Amino acid sequence: MRAIIIEDETAAQRNLKVLLAQTHPDIDIVATLESVEESIEWFGSNPSPDLVFMDIHLADGNAFGIFAHTEIEAPIIFTTAYDQYALEAFRVNSIDYILKPIKQEDLERAVRKFTSLTQAQRSAYNERISRIAEHTHSRTILTQVKDRIIPIAEQDIAFFYTSNEQVTLTTLDGKCYPVDGTLESINSKFSGEDFFRANRQFIVARKAIKDISVWFGGRLALNLTVATPERIVVSKVRTPEIKSWLS
Repeated sequence: MRAIIIEDETAAQRNLKVLLAQTHPDIDIVATLESVEESIEWFGSNPSPDLVFMDIHLADGNAFGIFAHTEIEAPIIFTTAYDQYALEAFRVNSIDYILKPIKQEDLERAVRKFTSLTQAQRSAYNERISRIAEHTHSRTILTQVKDRIIPIAEQDIAFFYTSNEQVTLTTLDGKCYPVDGTLESINSKFSGEDFFRANRQFIVARKAIKDISVWFGGRLALNLTVATPERIVVSKVRTPEIKSWLS
């Protein structure tokens, strides 16, 4: 059986490989991937494996983003450190999870479940994953606050802000949440008619813009309906772009 591991923690990769070698020596790990971007590239240029072990939290964002850019035909066993209760909604859709740190008996149970699936069951299973991934990736963004995973709907987002390599999401009612990934990766997902990359620090939602002030040197300053950590200034070069976007 050919399998791949999508996991950005070296220790977790090593632990999973050791456990698989001990319990399922017939499973051949053909690739170990560490990011959403790397995974999308791999699936686009390699034949489908028989099984995928996938962490949810990756270096460049949420693993559900992979499903928005490529089709994964193989059954997936998610590995995660997220609190078990936060995953209950996903469990009812027959998606299997192994909570970190991974235990041998949990790994055996998960692999046994997937090897027992018929082809029809695997197809139905993957369809459910795709629907959940599509909803999670395109309509919401997941944030983690302590031991809770909180989905934020796209229509509730006011802006994204980055400082000291940490991205924060602020909602239209002024609540702030940490977000995985970079502003660049978020911009690739949210750019379009509803969101605009104002500068290096901000991505703003159209509905959050209250008005615009003419700033020094032909620049513009965006005034939002919620407080921002600093003034949102759009450069003179990008002034025609944002005017066109708003109109």
